[in-house]
Amino acid sequence: MAKLNVKPTRGELSRLRDRLSLASRGHKLLKDKQDELMRQFIDLIRYNNELRQRVEKQLVEVMQDFVLAKSLESNQQVEELFAIPSKSINLRIEQDNIMSVRVPKMFTDIEDRNDKSDVEYSYVASNSGMDDALNAIQGSVDDLLELAEVEKTCQLMADEIEKTRRRVNALEYRTIPELEETIYFIEMKLEEAERSSITRMMKVKDMD
Repeated sequence: MAKLNVKPTRGELSRLRDRLSLASRGHKLLKDKQDELMRQFIDLIRYNNELRQRVEKQLVEVMQDFVLAKSLESNQQVEELFAIPSKSINLRIEQDNIMSVRVPKMFTDIEDRNDKSDVEYSYVASNSGMDDALNAIQGSVDDLLELAEVEKTCQLMADEIEKTRRRVNALEYRTIPELEETIYFIEMKLEEAERSSITRMMKVKDMD
């Protein structure tokens, strides 16, 4: 490992020792952060897989029921039923903080449309299978949003883990070894200079 290009003085030695102490503390903090991020990331990935499987299963079942119910109605009637949405969804996204990582928190408000003069979805005109399928789809909205929230959180945490890993490696394999080698070099130079100075003083004393 190459040493830093500095003058071998006591002032420089003191400054480098301070830098080494700061780098060592920073390395420990970053390593602890990396370990905690990895622990939470692994738990989140497991939950994400479970949630995705559950949501996909729900949607497959709902879509199968919907397609079956839709086949009992004419295409024109189905188009009329869904021509104008009867509900509106308001999505609100806030931010949470996980180990200095800003992750999304999603909230929804599902409201009936206020304009009752429009043609809306009618439970009278549809069949019970279609009604059940649509209610199930609406019930899956929260799970879908949670899945999107968890997957985005996993992505952001993975990016933060990678950045933290690079910083940990830079400190561990470059910065700290360079500082240690430079400090060792300066200490050897100062000891050598001190021995030379003592030798000169002894020679001068002998001459007297």
